[in-house]
Amino acid sequence: MERINSADRMAFSRLYEAYAPMVYRRCKALLKDEAEASDLMQDVFLRIYAGMDRLNLDSPSSLLWNTATRLCLNRIRDKKRRGLDVDSSELLLTIACASDEQDGYEARGILAKIFSREQESTRTIAVLHYVDGMTLEETAEMVGLSVSGVRKRLRTLQARVKNLEVK
Repeated sequence: MERINSADRMAFSRLYEAYAPMVYRRCKALLKDEAEASDLMQDVFLRIYAGMDRLNLDSPSSLLWNTATRLCLNRIRDKKRRGLDVDSSELLLTIACASDEQDGYEARGILAKIFSREQESTRTIAVLHYVDGMTLEETAEMVGLSVSGVRKRLRTLQARVKNLEVK
């Protein structure tokens, strides 16, 4: 990034000021989450900044629109692979990060309710995939199931979490 001179930096600054709202709106429309949209908007501009020396930025709106769309769709696809939507993942993260004694007590109760109707191996699958960050393939290999079996268990677990959210 040292190769970009001050004139290019000023041009990039003007580009950011002019098009950041458009990129943010596109990301927010696709992701349905303000914080994540803001993060991805920054990623879009970082990619453009990193490639400024080889990009033609005479009319940047379509480049920015396409880059934002591609990055957002990749993020959505990654979430689907992980097996959780935003609401369920936030709930599980809140449970996992319970900080004080009262929160810990409530988190254990929620986890007990979630896992009460599940096999012990489902808990192992959930920890490997959601907490340890293993892929579906890695998780399947560790527990001796097929990828589709792991995916089915995680979907069932996710449905139970959604039921808890509704109640």
